[in-house]
Amino acid sequence: MLKEDPYRELVECQLDLIVKFNPEGRLLYVNPAYCEMVGKAQNELTGSVFMPATDERYTDVIATHMTKLFRPPFACVVEQWLPSIQGLRCISWSAKSILDGKGGVKTIVATGRDVTQLRLDTRAIKKRDDDLMLIVESGQQMYYTHTLDHVMQYVSPRIRTLLGCHPGSGKRLWTDFLSDHPLNAAGLERTKKAITSGRREPPYRLEFVGKDGARIWVEVNEIPVVKNQKTVAIAGSLVDITEKMRIDAGLAEAEILFKGTSSMPLPEEPSPKSRFGFFRSILSKEKEDKGEDY
Repeated sequence: MLKEDPYRELVECQLDLIVKFNPEGRLLYVNPAYCEMVGKAQNELTGSVFMPATDERYTDVIATHMTKLFRPPFACVVEQWLPSIQGLRCISWSAKSILDGKGGVKTIVATGRDVTQLRLDTRAIKKRDDDLMLIVESGQQMYYTHTLDHVMQYVSPRIRTLLGCHPGSGKRLWTDFLSDHPLNAAGLERTKKAITSGRREPPYRLEFVGKDGARIWVEVNEIPVVKNQKTVAIAGSLVDITEKMRIDAGLAEAEILFKGTSSMPLPEEPSPKSRFGFFRSILSKEKEDKGEDY
């Protein structure tokens, strides 16, 4: 009576897939879990090609990873979408070569785990994140986070475009983009106060120097990120108010000019007719200057 292999049950009762194949890729052994998944008997699978390419897009990727089995460390991890009785399943294989003592590969053993649901969940999360980012980036606000040392962590793509901020620019601190405008010092004080207190500060304005030296005004609304009663980061949003600042400056200048002209003495008790004539003369002059385009 043959002695029973003490490891046979350990291999054949595994829920994970276990296979053994030669360097040519022909299967030498498959456990019952593999047979059950593909819906074929063990004798049908023995001698067949292991890991046939299910999609031409993945052929080169799988082949590249499997070349690691023939050089140190003689191991690799690769994912394969494999046809099964339940449809396509994503199997994560961990393979290791068995050497012949002369440095050559004798056989290869691999264990596979079904990670289909994990990959589907990952795709769903990525799609949700992409949809959320689309909504976030479509609004007026542009979002960012930075450390307590002002090192940029997350920067909205629109902020990168606005400031000309791109990887490799050498600028890691968001303060590197500030101009020398005196109002910026007050804004930095607001940030420092929020870090110290752990409470939101009122909105404030900053002037940045963007690409090509353009001056950009933004309104900042930020909040400290607090964990265990300690501020660990700053998160906030920016709104580009450059055009608004130009309009406000123009209105302020116009108001100064208006006040200057209103202080000039007018003729004594001008009649409504004479005042009307004054404005009419101005409009008539504008007509003459502008011609037919008026």
